Amino acid sequence: MTVAYLGLGANLGDARQTLKDAVVCLAQQRTVAVLGKSSLYRTAPVDAGGDDYFNCVVKIDTSLAARELLALCHQIEHHFGRERPYRNAPRTLDLDILLFGDHSIDEPDLIVPHPRLTDRAFVLVPLVEIDPSLAIPARGRADAFLASVAGQRIEKVQTCQCMMQKTPSDANADKNRCR
Repeated sequence: MTVAYLGLGANLGDARQTLKDAVVCLAQQRTVAVLGKSSLYRTAPVDAGGDDYFNCVVKIDTSLAARELLALCHQIEHHFGRERPYRNAPRTLDLDILLFGDHSIDEPDLIVPHPRLTDRAFVLVPLVEIDPSLAIPARGRADAFLASVAGQRIEKVQTCQCMMQKTPSDANADKNRCR
């Protein structure tokens, strides 16, 4: 079994719901156990046009080899309608292997750690949220790169709690915030 981190992003359709559904889809795979999921973040597109993205990072444990995990990611993207008309095109779902254990892989269609991992707030912030002391192979601690992405717009998406779990006074305080 190998612990891996996947970056998920989407900016077409109901992107928030797609990310939630994609995490469920991953969790339903017999070769994958979801160990953790970051908060959902809204970010500006980087090197691309289109609407804002919703992003999160998922920590998994998998029996798959890296190339098999990549094939599974592409299969899930296809299931959610991913098309690749051109580089950095808007997308219904993007799944990237960010880290795969302590492996370093440099192949034409698979580079791990992800080559832009330390340059993108939409990946780095949720990654550090899941594991604040995470070390990136051959690069150092992930949190050491946060200052370099501080200028990129990223905001944590507020999620609503089920009102049945709250007292009436808590629900009244929250009803105007969660819309």
